[in-house]
Amino acid sequence: MEQTSLLQVQNLTVRRAGKAVLADVSFTVAPGQTVAVIGPSGSGKSSLIQALAGHRSGGGSIRYEKIKGQSPRTVSISQQHHFKNLSNTSSFYYQQRFNSSDAEDALMVDDVLQELCDNEEMIVSALELMGILYLRRTRLIQLSNGEHKRFQLAKAVLQQADWLLLDSPYTGLDIAARKLLNEVIDALVEKGMLVFLVTSFTDLPGCVTHIACLEEGTLKALMPRVTFERTARFTSRQAVMPGFDPGLIKDLVPAYAYEEFLVAIDMVDTSVTYNGRKILDKINWRVNKGECWSVSGHNGAGKSTLLSLITGDNPQAFANDIYLFDRKKGSGESIWDIKRKIGFVSPELHHYFEGGCPVFEVVASGLFDTIGLFRKLTEGQNAIVRNWMELLRVGHFSGRMFSQLSNGEQRLVLLARALVKNPPLLILDEPCQGLDAAVSKWFIELINDICIHLQKTLVYVSHYQEEIPGCIRHTLQLDNGKIAA
Repeated sequence: MEQTSLLQVQNLTVRRAGKAVLADVSFTVAPGQTVAVIGPSGSGKSSLIQALAGHRSGGGSIRYEKIKGQSPRTVSISQQHHFKNLSNTSSFYYQQRFNSSDAEDALMVDDVLQELCDNEEMIVSALELMGILYLRRTRLIQLSNGEHKRFQLAKAVLQQADWLLLDSPYTGLDIAARKLLNEVIDALVEKGMLVFLVTSFTDLPGCVTHIACLEEGTLKALMPRVTFERTARFTSRQAVMPGFDPGLIKDLVPAYAYEEFLVAIDMVDTSVTYNGRKILDKINWRVNKGECWSVSGHNGAGKSTLLSLITGDNPQAFANDIYLFDRKKGSGESIWDIKRKIGFVSPELHHYFEGGCPVFEVVASGLFDTIGLFRKLTEGQNAIVRNWMELLRVGHFSGRMFSQLSNGEQRLVLLARALVKNPPLLILDEPCQGLDAAVSKWFIELINDICIHLQKTLVYVSHYQEEIPGCIRHTLQLDNGKIAA
C-alpha cells in the first residue's frame, strides 16, 4: 500500500507555565513535501519544533512513519546552542570566551565531531560543506554565534539524520552563510533527508513546498508555497504595531548623571590573538559623541571580539591603546565606570542569561549590569524600569519568569534591559534576532527616534540591511579581523 504521510500531528497541545502555547495543532506531511513554519514572535514555533523532537510533552499525538521498517532518526537544531566543558558541565560564564586561559576548559570542534564519527573523510567533508574547516581546532566557546550555527549543522550531517528539525537556522548568519545554508538544505533534501523548519518568509530554501502559518499557538493555514507567494503572504495580529509618542522618549530620564565626553571610542592599532589565531589586526577606529555606526562583516570577522573590548568583557583590551569616553582604558577606571555608560545586548549575552528570574528583575538588572538583580530598587528606579518596559511593550510580562517567554519575547526584554539606564552609548549586536518582521520594524524606528531625540552614540551590528536604523551615517566593515578597504 502506498505511503500517504511521513508525519502525522493530531490535536497537539503544549502548555508553558499553565498557558497553552500550542492548541489543537493538526497537520500531516506527505512524501515529497518540505514544510516551513512561519509566524509572529511568541506564536509557538519553537515549542512545535521541541515537541516534534520529543523535548516537550503535551496532549495530542505525534507519529513518524517508519523508514525501512525502523523508527526514523530525528536531529533537532535549536536557536540557542548548548555544549559542555571538559568537566562535563555547562557552567560557562559570558566573559569566558574572551579569556584565553579560562576558555581552555571548553571542547574543540574536532573533539565533538570525532565523538560522533570516526571517519576522517566524512568529518572533513561535513566541515567543508559548511565552510568551517578552518575552525576544526577552535574551542567551542570561542566560536561566533554564526559559526556555532554552522557547526551544529555539520554535526547534523555527520549524524545522518532521517529528519532534520531546524528552529530558525538562518539566525545569526551573514549573507554568504545564508546562501550556503540554502544550498546545503536543498542538497540534503535532494539526497533523501526530510526537513522541517521554522523560519521567516524572507529565508526559504528552494526545497520548501508548503508553508504552515502559526498565530497565538494555533495553525491558521497550511498551504502550498506557490499559493502562499501569490497571496499577501502572512498577516497577523502583529502585522501593524501601534506607534509611540516621540515626546515620551524625551521624558525618559537617565538613571545616572553621566560625565560629558567628546570621543566615545578610540582604538589605536588594536590587535587580539587567541592560540596563535589573529582575531583583530591593527584596528584604528574612532567614534565621536553622537555618531551612529554600523559594524558589519562575515561570521567570524571579529565583530563580537571588537565589541567585547569596549564593554569591558575582554581582558586583552588592557594590552592595547583603547580610549573610552576620553579616558585610556586601564588608567584607573573600574569596570563599572565603563559599563554604566553603555547599554548592551547581543546573541551571546542572551545565551548566557539566567532564565529563572522574573522579567521585571531582568530589565532592572540593566541598571547595575548584573546577570540578575541583587539589590533593592529605590522608588525612582522602580519607576524607570516600569517606564522602559512599557515603552518596549513588555510590561505585561513583568511577573513571569524569563525562561517562560519565547525567544523573541526574551529578546525584547533584553533590549529593555539595555536601554533602561538611558546610557550615552548603545551597543546593539543583532538586536532584532528572534523578532518577527513587524516587531523588528517597530523596534528599529524606536531606536532611530531614541538616538535622534536623545543624541545617543550608537554601535549597531546586523547581517540584514533592512534592519539598519536611518540614523546610521558611518560604517566599519571587518574582513578577517582587519578593516576592509
